[in-house]
Amino acid sequence: MLGPVILAASRSDRMRRLISAAPVTKQVVDRFIPGEDVDDIVPVVRELAGHGLELTMDVVGEDITSPAQAAAARDAYLELVDRLKPLELGTRAEMSVKLSMFGQALEGGHELALSNVRPVVEAAAEIGTTVTLDAEDHTTLDSMFAIHEELRKDFPQTGCVIQAYLFRTEADARRLAGSGSRVRLVKGAYKEPASVAYQDKHEIDRAYVRILRTLMQGEGYPMIGSHDPRLIAIGQELAHQAGRKLDEYEFQMLYGIRTDEHLRLAAEGHRMRVYTAYGTDWYGYFMRRLAEKPANLRFFARSMLTKG
Repeated sequence: MLGPVILAASRSDRMRRLISAAPVTKQVVDRFIPGEDVDDIVPVVRELAGHGLELTMDVVGEDITSPAQAAAARDAYLELVDRLKPLELGTRAEMSVKLSMFGQALEGGHELALSNVRPVVEAAAEIGTTVTLDAEDHTTLDSMFAIHEELRKDFPQTGCVIQAYLFRTEADARRLAGSGSRVRLVKGAYKEPASVAYQDKHEIDRAYVRILRTLMQGEGYPMIGSHDPRLIAIGQELAHQAGRKLDEYEFQMLYGIRTDEHLRLAAEGHRMRVYTAYGTDWYGYFMRRLAEKPANLRFFARSMLTKG
């Protein structure tokens, strides 16, 4: 029940100022966001790759109010690509982008976001890697899927994210499960109305399993975005039933959450990708991490009480 309250707080300027000013906040934020700029993140990339893990990197920041800010977001990703090139990790280090950062919500936002994200996808392809388009709230998805389809004409490896709690997602999964597709399935982390999304955790979990079965039985490349031990085990079983080899799907988890599980899955031969965010505009990302998992909220609250 706390999730919707936290998500509402993520949009509150007053809460942003209060939480940002708390002395303990940086210590806790560092658990989930290991740096503020690309110089901070390159050593993290090296370290995780050295442990047999793969990465997808997100430059955090979604409150874009001008085309100039959207262009700056594009340039931040292009700088990241430039710094990844000498590491020669290929698809072991890809990128995740939110189209809101590229101007999707501005006037003419669909075309603006497409024009800003395309150079990032092109640059990623040049160094042997790719980009996944993150899903945001349900009002943005038709635009996201249209941009995804357009990019895949020239860069078929471009991935996208679907969210199990939305009613529409089972149909989206069937459409996206074709040959060459890359689809990350997550539960969903935005506050959505009951008219478009399941509200009950058990209904969301059941939808997740149905959708994952569709992806595993399809011809694409499923990416299992979950920290839930039960869903991870179900994902392994569905992959086995579908006759998939270990390199024909992957697990994805957030940096700083269940780190031991990251290493365990990688040691067992699974592809395990760590979603690693960095940047100065961390507030919205951080609040959604708290909303997703009660243990994260307890960790933060305990830190506030003991260190504040």
